This record gives sequence, C-alpha cells and structure tokens, in this order.
Amino acid sequence: MNNLAIKNRLSWQHIPLYLQIAIALIVAVLFGTFLRVIIPNPDTAVWINHLVIPCNLVLKALRALATPLILLAVLHSFLTASIPGSQGRRLVVFLFTNTLVAILIGLLVANFLQPGSGSSLPAPSATEKVSTTLDPWGLLQDIVPDALIKPLVDNNVLQLIFVALAFGVMLRALKTEQIASHKTEYLVIEQAIAMLFEAVKGILHWVIALVPVAVFGIVAKTIALHGVAPFKALGAFILAVLLALFFQSCYYLVRLYLGSWVSPRSFLLGTSDALLTAFSTASSTATMPVTFRVLSEKVGLRESSASLGVLVGGNFNHDGTALYEAMSALFITQVLGLNLTLPQQLVVVITSIFASVGAAGIPEAGLVTMTLVFTAVGLPTQYIALLITVDWFLDRCRTTINVMGDMTVSCLLDGKKRRAIDAE
Repeated sequence: MNNLAIKNRLSWQHIPLYLQIAIALIVAVLFGTFLRVIIPNPDTAVWINHLVIPCNLVLKALRALATPLILLAVLHSFLTASIPGSQGRRLVVFLFTNTLVAILIGLLVANFLQPGSGSSLPAPSATEKVSTTLDPWGLLQDIVPDALIKPLVDNNVLQLIFVALAFGVMLRALKTEQIASHKTEYLVIEQAIAMLFEAVKGILHWVIALVPVAVFGIVAKTIALHGVAPFKALGAFILAVLLALFFQSCYYLVRLYLGSWVSPRSFLLGTSDALLTAFSTASSTATMPVTFRVLSEKVGLRESSASLGVLVGGNFNHDGTALYEAMSALFITQVLGLNLTLPQQLVVVITSIFASVGAAGIPEAGLVTMTLVFTAVGLPTQYIALLITVDWFLDRCRTTINVMGDMTVSCLLDGKKRRAIDAE
C-alpha cells in the first residue's frame, strides 16, 4: 500500500503544471456548480468562502517572494552578465526599446479595447485602498528609502529598484576593479548572491506547485456564489492580451526587416523549434539550449551574436511578461470602474520593466512580479487570484514572445550584412 501511495504521488508530480491546472479547473467548475445548484442555502456561503484560503496563502507567499526575487535577479544579472563594449551598448538599446514598446502596445490595446469595462468581478474579501491620484514630485522624493531594508518590508518597487541598481552598479564596478588587480574577493559575494537567488527560485517552485489547489479553491468559490458571469470578463481579457502579443510579434518582424540580414520568413522557419518549445515548457530558461542551437545552425548567426541575445537577453529581456503585467493592471482598474492617470501609467511602465527582469524564466514567475506592479499603483493584489485561472495559458503565450524577443535581438546584433562565421 505504501509503495502504491508513493507511486501515485510521483505520477501526479510528473504531470505538467498546465495539465494540473486544467484538471483543477474542470473539477472546480463541477464542484462549484454542484454547490450552487444542489446546495443553494445562503448559510453555506460561510464555509464556501473557506475554499479561497489556499489561494490567499499562495498570494501572500508570492508577495513575500516578489521583492527579494527582483533584488537578487538584478544583482545577479549585474554580476554575471558579460557584455563586450560596443555590442553591449547596442544590446542594452535593443533590450530597452523592445520592452518599452511591448508595454506601450499593451497599454494602448488595453486602453482602446477596454476589456474590463462593463464587467463585474466579485470583490475580494479584504480590499486595499486604490489610489486614484499621483504626485510625480512626491514620487520622485519617495524613490530614496529611509532605510535599506524598508523596500523589502513595504514591497515598494520603486525604492527597491533604486537600491538594486545602486548596489548592482557598485558591485559590478568592484568586480571589474578586482579582476584588473588579479583579486578574487568578489567571488564570495557573487557566489552568495547566486546561491540566495537559487534558493528564492526553489521556494518559488514550491509555491507554484500549489497553484492548482489555489485555482480549484478560487474557481469553485466564485462559481458557487456568483456563477460563471465573472469569468466572461476574463474571456475579453484573454483576447486583448493575445492581440497585443500578436502586435508585439509583428513589431519584431518589422524590426528584423529593417535592421538585420535575416528575413522575417527565414526567421520564422528557422526558429520554429524554439518557439514551440517555449510554448510547451512555458520557460525561457528551459528553452535556451534550443534557442541557441536554432540561431546558430538553422538561422546561421555568429556564435557571439546568438549567445549575447540568448544568454544576456534571457536574463533581462521579458517583453511578453512586461506587456502582460501592464495590461493586467489596466484590466483590473477598468473592472473597478477606475481610470489610471498618465503619471500612474508611467509608474506601471517603469515597474513593469524592472519587474520583468525579476521574472526568473520559470513557469508562472510573472505572478510573483505582478504583485509589485499592482502595489505600485495601489491596486488590490487579491484580484490576482482570479487572473491565476487564465494565467496558465497566457504564461505560455507570453513566454513564446519572450523567446522571440531574445532571438530578434540576436539577429539585430548580427547586423544588416551577413558575415562569415569564424573558421575556428
């Protein structure tokens, strides 16, 4: 019996996460419908609300992991990224403009289509105060924290970005200085940050493993108390996100046509294996070996261009994640009947850029950094619980765009004229 139990447990763990979430969704719909139709007694609402407890615990864990994940991701990237001079400057420009364009496309589509307007989602049990005004000068003064650990405690993303960039730039400068002096003291700090980063990602894996349970609870509770009406708004949101991701892919192809010797057609044919792998695994990190192989062997890029775009871009470039987080923030404000002002949308842009750096290339990591985007503009993070129900699918779509963005950067780095691959 013990062997059978162990075998069953292992077999469930080997089921891909997206299938676990799909199974949880189906069971939750059936169970929620049963509670709504068979047991319509209002007195049962008290214990039905207990179904959302696992989801609340998952969200609390995600909020707790968000700030250390981004801090360590930025520090780790500064310390480990190896970027040559002129190529490095071009790479930074490509990565920044791609992410900025992705966020702007997401905001434009969300503002134009208004997928959350006229929709109603059940209010979370405990809502946070939503800020409707923003003082840009006060925001500028608030960037510098009163204490170094305060951004970690308050989940203040702008202060966190300030601290991360300050320490990242200084640690990189110290590393460069010590390498020039043939010293190795920097290795202790580099290894410590790498180990802490891996530890946070490991804990994140534990939390993500509970997402199917959270999805079951929130979907069953919502259907039992409110029916399927709340999920109609999510259908419009899915279509809006897919449209924005399509526009972003078109932007990549246009940029290739104008700035690289690789034609859009050759790019799509040569990189199809990497795009399919990204969609199936929902992990840009897991796709990296395939991405590097197709760029080198099928597309024909030089090894230096392929490695820079894939390895460095894989750490800094998460255009699809940034686009999705910006659209999610606007979607929830539309559902709540609020309008984000232009300064607030600027905060969404800044926060999404740096939050996307913290998306560690693992499935569902965008859920973690989304809590910071919501907090930055005062949105209730409890609404992320309902977005979890569709995130398993949108995560695969935005990961595909992330990988497509990495490969586009590699092609742009290779230049407008094809160069002979080094004989060595």
